[in-house]
Amino acid sequence: MNISLPETLKTFVDEQVSQRGYGTSSEYVRELIRKDQDRQRLRGLLLAGAASEPGSAVDGDYFESLRARVRGTGG
Repeated sequence: MNISLPETLKTFVDEQVSQRGYGTSSEYVRELIRKDQDRQRLRGLLLAGAASEPGSAVDGDYFESLRARVRGTGG
């Protein structure tokens, strides 16, 4: 795949590659695509959560039970 960029964007990409430690412009573009995929997945999860039925209320006991599970003491 080849991508054509105007000179201003090519310069920007080249600067990002050199300043942020990427080996090539392809590595930089791949990272941008991965981040966009992650963003889209997160958006989907947020929309699914917003469309779901409300769950039970969360209180101090709920968080304490989570802490107990993390400590391995049950709860």
